[in-house]
Amino acid sequence: MTEPHPLPPLLRRLPIPPLAPQAASLALTAFLRRIARRNPAILARLGPHERARFLIDVTDGPLLLVMEPGRRRITAHPRAATPAHDAAIRGRLAPFLSMLHGIEDGDALFFQGDLQISGDTAAVLALRNALDCAELDLTEELAAIPGQPLSRWLRRASGLAERRSGYALSRQEMLP
Repeated sequence: MTEPHPLPPLLRRLPIPPLAPQAASLALTAFLRRIARRNPAILARLGPHERARFLIDVTDGPLLLVMEPGRRRITAHPRAATPAHDAAIRGRLAPFLSMLHGIEDGDALFFQGDLQISGDTAAVLALRNALDCAELDLTEELAAIPGQPLSRWLRRASGLAERRSGYALSRQEMLP
């Protein structure tokens, strides 16, 4: 995989339409609930940290996200004010996607400084372990949405975007 291109700095400076955080929250919450239904072990592996509020700060993106696994909810917030949270994970989009799709080890990304954590580190570790075990593939999760007429196109477009951008948009099978 090639080195990911950085997201355009302009993306972070664009004004956010007033309803964009609400629309993003609705879409991301629906997606999280679908993933939780298809992968119930994720929540079970969180144990007591299921009720934690995780701030996900994709530093090269326009919004802050708060994921509440126990409530099966993700809310999007403008960067102007950091929302209440128990633990935070910060970094560029590329390391987040690489960790989620098993391309890069989460511990290595933290030690290299590509991802930073703060707050309840035990909760972050539980989340990372739960996601590692789930072996999620965001492209496949999107393509598997019932009634999705463009699944084949989505997989092809994701593969092309992945090759051109260098971002890990799906899980790669590792060869022995």
